[in-house]
Amino acid sequence: MTVYESDLPGVGKKFEVELDGESRLVIVIHNTGRRELFLRESEDADAEKLFGLSDRLARQVGTIMEGAYFQPIRTESIDTVLSDDTLIEWAKVQPESPLVGKTLAETTLRQDLGISVIAIQRGENTIENPAADTDIRADDTLVVLGSRDACRQLDDVVTGGETEDGDEDVDG
Repeated sequence: MTVYESDLPGVGKKFEVELDGESRLVIVIHNTGRRELFLRESEDADAEKLFGLSDRLARQVGTIMEGAYFQPIRTESIDTVLSDDTLIEWAKVQPESPLVGKTLAETTLRQDLGISVIAIQRGENTIENPAADTDIRADDTLVVLGSRDACRQLDDVVTGGETEDGDEDVDG
């Protein structure tokens, strides 16, 4: 990522940040403290104004973006990893998943994938340590413990792409 800086005499400073492809984010900081953000899709295109902020609001938004209020967990670096290959993953159950309508005991997640369901988020509620007779519903979010590979396989199962035993779910 390259950032270009230039003076705008009588106005302030302009910063251009290269984004993906040819796009650039243009930030104009006025001498008064006001900020304006523009998006320029290509080198030849005119910049389109996105929004403007007062000095006070720009500083508050900047503090939020800097991470002073909240530091997200970078999943690519920690991935809620418990060991080299064991992690905790969240998987949303789609209506077409073969898991819908089954109890945990009826699924073969543990036997076939080595996945343990440690919680189910259902709407605003969380079912911690769900019992074997807990049913799985569409739009549930399963919180599971398993290997990285097993969690990838689970993604196919919860979206309806494969059956629990790894076979393609083909209607025939």
